[in-house]
Order: sequence, then C-alpha cells, then structure tokens
Amino acid sequence: MQILFVVALGVMLFCIVAILVIPFMLRGNRESRRVIEALGEKHAEPSISDKVDRLQAGVLRVAQDIRTRLGLSISTRSIDRLAAAGYQGANAPDLYFAAECLVPLAGAFIGSFIPKSTLFWVFILVALGYLLPGIWLTERARRRRDRIGKSLPDVIDLLVICVEAGLGLDQALLRVNKEIAAGHPELQKELARVHLEQRAGRPRMETWQNLADRLKVREVSIFVSMLTQADRFGTPISKTLSTFAEDLRTRRRQRVEEMAQKTKVKIIVPLVFCIFPCLFIVLLGPAILQIVTSLKGFGR
Repeated sequence: MQILFVVALGVMLFCIVAILVIPFMLRGNRESRRVIEALGEKHAEPSISDKVDRLQAGVLRVAQDIRTRLGLSISTRSIDRLAAAGYQGANAPDLYFAAECLVPLAGAFIGSFIPKSTLFWVFILVALGYLLPGIWLTERARRRRDRIGKSLPDVIDLLVICVEAGLGLDQALLRVNKEIAAGHPELQKELARVHLEQRAGRPRMETWQNLADRLKVREVSIFVSMLTQADRFGTPISKTLSTFAEDLRTRRRQRVEEMAQKTKVKIIVPLVFCIFPCLFIVLLGPAILQIVTSLKGFGR
C-alpha cells in the first residue's frame, strides 16, 4: 500500500515540476526574441480555446500512436455508437479510445490515495473508469434519440407545408433545414447530411435508409419505410407525409394520455409512505394526547 502511495505522490510531483518547467523550456532564446522584436512581431497570448485545442491534438496524437502500435482497429459497432451519440468526426474514435485509457488511469490514481483497502479501491475505480465512457456514451445517445423523436413531428409538419406548396422533397428538405437550425439542431444536422449524400451521387432512398440506421429512432424508421413504399408504388409524397404527420400527432397524444394514467399508480407510493403519515400525525396526534391525559386523570 505504501508503495502505491509513493508512486502516486511521485507522479503528481513530476507533473507539477513539468508544468512549472516546460514554459521556460519552450520559450525562445535571446537571439530569436531580438529578431522577432526587430521585425515588429509580437507574441500573441494563446487563448483558453487554443490551449484546449492543443491539448486535444496532443491527446489525439498519443491515442493514435498507441492504437497503431498495439494494432487495435476501430470496430463498426463503436463507430455506430459514436454516430448515434452525435460524434461523427474523423477524430471521434480516437478521442473515445483516449477516454477509455485515461479514465481508468485517473481512477487508479484517485484510489491510491485511499488509506484503507487501497488495492481494492484501485481495482474498483479502474473497473468503473473502464465502464464509465461506454455508459456515458449510451446515455448521451439515448437522450439524443429522445430529442430527435420529439423534434420529428414539427419537421414533418414543415415538410407537409412545403410539399403541398409545390416544392419537391429535396427542395422542401433544404427549406426545412433553414427553418429548424435554431430549434432542432440535432435533426437539422442529420437532414443536412442526407442532402449532402444525395448531392454526392447516392440514391435518395439509400440516403434515407442510412439516416434510419444511423439514428435508430423508431419514428424515423417508420418514416423512411413510408417514403420507400411511396417511391416504389408511386404514391404522392404529400399524401404520405400528411398521413404520417397525423399518425405522429395521434401517437404523441396517446403517449401523453398513457403518462397521465401512469401517474395515478406512481403517486400511491409517496401518498402512502409520505403524505398519509403526516396527515395522521396532524389530525390524530392531538386527540391521542387528550385521550392519554384523560386516562391518566381517571387512574388518579
């Protein structure tokens, strides 16, 4: 236990000394500063965002180097999970890999300072640190799916209005993207990606199917299936969108009614264990005290 504490203390002292010494080591020598002053250039103080970008770039380089040396490849499942959570950049897998490596190390560092059962807490915190990025990513993806599901009825209504006004589906999609950028940014980014894939040459139904596979939202999958059937059988798009918008409103109303019915059952537990005891104390307490006092009087 003492060895772990000494190692952790040494790592912490090394990091503190490195933070204090590195700025002096990276500072230019006297000749370089003189040349810069002669040219009239001034060193701009780096902002916080620049420092964060540099730190992120350094972490990415280290993560890519480690992953390359170990021969670890990025699985398709991890890429799909990151896309479902909204991380679709090229650096997202490397950042996730870095989080999976750094969070357990942070857990081991914190656990080494616990005086009792140090090895046990180190093991527990390392395991939690390994699982924490996956749990956080799953929760973020779930919240994003919920937001997209709530945004979809408004977007479908706008699509119906644009299509009934005479626009095609692609032009209506562009118009809706401009309108929902402020209120529904997640769905706007996904629809913008659909438009870019179509401009790149992919078939329309393939881009919509990629959207459904990427989001994994039930309403979006139903919507894409309806578009596929309308395109296959020649059904008017405006009629299909109107039917789907009405179905979404019906589903939303039924969901609200279901939640309202569930509250009657959920309120029983706090009512029985929290509210009723307080009422009994307030209403029956004075009467019980009077009865006890009267019985003591009779006993005398």
